[in-house]
Amino acid sequence: MKKVFITAAALLLPAAAMAHTGHETSGFAAGVAHPFTGLDHLLAMLAVGLWAARQSGSARWAAPLAFVAMMAVGAFAGMSDLAIAGIEMMIVASVVVFGALVALNLKKGALAGVALAGVFAFFHGAAHGAEMPLMASAMTYSAGFLLATAILHAVGYVLASLGYSKAADISRRSAGAAIAVTGVALGIA
Repeated sequence: MKKVFITAAALLLPAAAMAHTGHETSGFAAGVAHPFTGLDHLLAMLAVGLWAARQSGSARWAAPLAFVAMMAVGAFAGMSDLAIAGIEMMIVASVVVFGALVALNLKKGALAGVALAGVFAFFHGAAHGAEMPLMASAMTYSAGFLLATAILHAVGYVLASLGYSKAADISRRSAGAAIAVTGVALGIA
């Protein structure tokens, strides 16, 4: 478990060392940073991990995997300048829905989890793709935000797996409720 956190931290260090502008031409660092710089993206991706860890069978890995895969599809659509209605509304909805799933400890089957994660991920990806820096390579930028997404899912998953006591369950559910309420606040703002 320590190795996962150390690896994630090490991946983010090169971006912190760039004190001057003009170094970032590939887009990888921009891609990695993007999910961490928007509260809506950050919370949704953590919530997917929190929720997936409480599922059973293939649903534990299928929803996060579907999220990353459909995010790539959405990114392609966003980079292609396709007119996609409701991107921000769907991103906010994903924060509310996944937060509520964690708060209510709802268990869905793998197919339902994949469908839910996939739909919302498409819109997250479209937003990331549309916001790609002009000088960035689409491949390296996408690799960066897909990696960051997987890391955030893993962090949520690990946090949800830290304990199985009544207190741990209350903590997870409270975190989910806080995520859902924050999503509502983001939607109102």
